[in-house]
Amino acid sequence: MRLHAYFRSSTSYRVRIGLNLKGLDYEVVPVNILTGEQRKDAYRGKNPYAGVPALEVEGRVYAQSMPILEWLDERYPEPAFLPGDADARFAVRELAYAIATELHGPLNSPVLKYLESEFGQDKDGVRRWYHHWLAKTLGGVEARLAERGVGDFLGEAPGLFECVLIPQLYNARRFGFELSAMPWMHRIESACLELPAFIRAHPDNQPDAT
Repeated sequence: MRLHAYFRSSTSYRVRIGLNLKGLDYEVVPVNILTGEQRKDAYRGKNPYAGVPALEVEGRVYAQSMPILEWLDERYPEPAFLPGDADARFAVRELAYAIATELHGPLNSPVLKYLESEFGQDKDGVRRWYHHWLAKTLGGVEARLAERGVGDFLGEAPGLFECVLIPQLYNARRFGFELSAMPWMHRIESACLELPAFIRAHPDNQPDAT
């Protein structure tokens, strides 16, 4: 397995966690999205979306982090990313996809650069944008976690939700977003960051970390 990824990309971070939780061996192939390497023909030939991550397995390239995680769970079912009960699976998907669909788009680096170049926003304006959308979606996620009264993880062990949550919280901290009012997420984050699968996946531990 070869994972084409950028160390600070939250979507790459998701898949690294997933691969580690499954205990799979893989090689990280750095793709520098700051220099536009993902838009060059050599990479587009593998991933026409011109983004990261892309997972290369047995001559096939899989793109888009969420279907990659679902594919990993179907191809390598143990340990499972999703619980057996249908309602419990829905709860995991609701929270994971709230973050993946509501936050990744407006907070992706090309969008933030567009706010600066086309709408004249300075760093403070971009930060306000970032915080607004984080507060909206993470507030909803925190409320759901409180309703369920979760422990260290959403379920009995980390799975799909934690693969998505931890990278988003990493980025939230980079942009100075205050998480002290979200104790349920903070508890899950603290528990996850003690585990080898998450430590190995952390951006600081990647070959292209700068």
